[in-house]
Amino acid sequence: MKTNICNDLGIETPIFAFTHCRDVVVAVSKAGGLGVLGAVSYTPEELKEALDWIDANIGDKPYGVDVIIPQKYEGMGEMNPEELEAQLRAMIPQEHIDFAESLLASHDVPEWGDDATRRGLLGWTEATAGPMIEEAIKRPNCKIIVNALGTPPKAMIDKIHQSGLLVGALCGAPKQALAHKEAGVDVIIAQGSEGGGHTGEISSLVLWPQIVDAVSPLPVLAAGGIATGRQMVSAMATGVQGVWTGSIWLTVEEAEASDAEKNVYFAAESRDARRSRSWTGKPARCVSNDWTEAWERDDTPEPLGMPLQGLVTIDAIQRTHHYPEKGEAQKVSFQPVGQVVGQMKEVKSCRTQIFDMLNEYVETIESLNTLLGTE
Repeated sequence: MKTNICNDLGIETPIFAFTHCRDVVVAVSKAGGLGVLGAVSYTPEELKEALDWIDANIGDKPYGVDVIIPQKYEGMGEMNPEELEAQLRAMIPQEHIDFAESLLASHDVPEWGDDATRRGLLGWTEATAGPMIEEAIKRPNCKIIVNALGTPPKAMIDKIHQSGLLVGALCGAPKQALAHKEAGVDVIIAQGSEGGGHTGEISSLVLWPQIVDAVSPLPVLAAGGIATGRQMVSAMATGVQGVWTGSIWLTVEEAEASDAEKNVYFAAESRDARRSRSWTGKPARCVSNDWTEAWERDDTPEPLGMPLQGLVTIDAIQRTHHYPEKGEAQKVSFQPVGQVVGQMKEVKSCRTQIFDMLNEYVETIESLNTLLGTE
């Protein structure tokens, strides 16, 4: 199954896989889809290492890189990452730092050991995302750069286009999609509220056709609530050219997540994936746990805006990821996932996941034809 976007990117099937794991990127692209590496948690040095590994293992298959540059955030305009981080840290109330630490301590999450690498400000700003884009556009097999929050700055769009790559951007409303189109974005990713991570409030089946109609003839990918071939059929019926998936790659064989992390997803139901500002400062859908519930109480600090809240929580994100089996780390861990988590109950390889989706897609089309009497 191919659409025009497949021809533009040189892929066999319009299944896009957003993931923070380099192994998943390679496995998905080799299976005919397009692996897209989420770069926000990487330092520039780590991203270079990851892209070097991808380039060495992916053969002639294409891939993409996803960055995060919000349209509005604290400290906008400051282009020196070190100075920006110092400026932002000075703005954080001590009570927020103390509250985050108390949650980790009460759940017996170990403090940092000598074997751990601590990070500061992640790629949540133009200053920190810029070096990542510079690294990605050097790669001959990298075919698209995607911005996960808002319309990318014009200078970055121009730089990416000059390098011969496509620019994609996520959105959760027709107004945002039109802003993307006007700015020169090539591929619009319409993400319904069901999706994991940062989402808006409009549900997928309402949002997708609105975005398709608003930005035609630009290609649109559907995101939010897609884990199976049946759901893919529903998305494609709205006029999109492919599907942007994320949650289903968290538990595949190639994913770097620990068994403890995967078991959290397997145990969760769809209603457990809720939107919370407690991790990044913007509404992000994740597994509801002790951490998210604690920040919602009236007697606890109000989450700060992005990227301030991210600086408050980065220690928790890294420590619970580094020590996933220790204490009750999974009860205070950031587990971004969409409502399809209720369908994620077993480990599959990336290739099996894609083949299962495509097989069910074909079976669903055949079933529809039978139901409608067209066969």
